[in-house]
Formats: sequence, C-alpha cells, structure tokens
Amino acid sequence: MKIPRLDSRGLSLIELVVTVSILAILAAIVLPSAQMTSKRLKELELRRELRTVRTALDEFKKAYDKAVDEKKIVASLNKSGYPETLEQMVEGYDFGGAINYKKKFLRRIPVDPFNPPKPGEKPEWGLRSYADQPDSTSWGGEDVYDIYSLSEETAIDGTHYKDW
Repeated sequence: MKIPRLDSRGLSLIELVVTVSILAILAAIVLPSAQMTSKRLKELELRRELRTVRTALDEFKKAYDKAVDEKKIVASLNKSGYPETLEQMVEGYDFGGAINYKKKFLRRIPVDPFNPPKPGEKPEWGLRSYADQPDSTSWGGEDVYDIYSLSEETAIDGTHYKDW
C-alpha cells in the first residue's frame, strides 16, 4: 500500500492570503497617487488656459492702444480697450487701417478643466470687467478684463481655483 504523497504543484492557503494582502497594499498605495496625478494635470491645464486667455487679453489691449496712438481708431471715453466678449477675441476685431482686416487673438475659447461644458455648450468662465473689483464675482458687462474658473473646488495647495 502506497502512502499518499503531498503534491507541491498547487498553492497553499497561506501563500494565497499573503499574495492577496501584498496586492491590496500596493493598490492602496498606487490609487491615491494616480488620483493626485490626475488632479495635478488638471491644475496644470487650468493654469495654462488662464495664462493663454490673459495673455490674449493683454495683446488685444496693446493692439487697441497702438491703433489709438496711430489714429486708426478714435478713443472713446466709455471704452477701456479690452474686448467686449471672449467671442470677440476668436471672431477678430478690426483696429482700423487701409484694409478691412479682423485681427484674431484666440483660435477658440479654452475649456476650464474643472468646469467642463456639457456637450453642445460653450465653455463657461467667470468674467471681470476693467471697472470691477479684483475679487468681484459679478461681471460688469462693459468688457472682459480678466477671467477666472467657476469651480468651487480646492486646489492641492489649499487655494480655491476661482481665486487663481
């Protein structure tokens, strides 16, 4: 009579529990790191989009002031020199001159990564006019001097995205 031999081809219960425990610990470490990386990338995108629009606003103002200095257009008391809407920077603005030419400052209105539009809607930003206070949350409507995110979320550094 043969004595049954233990076969070493399978896994014991202890080996299986140890392996699953190690995988659970690794997943617990990697998942928050991946979420933080995703948030950090969205923050970088928000900073880039804000810089793009703010630079375009400044370029619009410089072009307007140059056109006034060169007497291509007449300065108006109720006009600051900033665009009336963000769409005006995409559609273009004619600063006068011999040729009808609309100078464009943006190819498209960028999307706020923390406040994305629903399909078919335009990107939405908070707007401030030249006459508004720097921390104003209501737009005066005269022109677009600055933009900000409409997100109420808090950034990694503890600030609010709407304050950037």
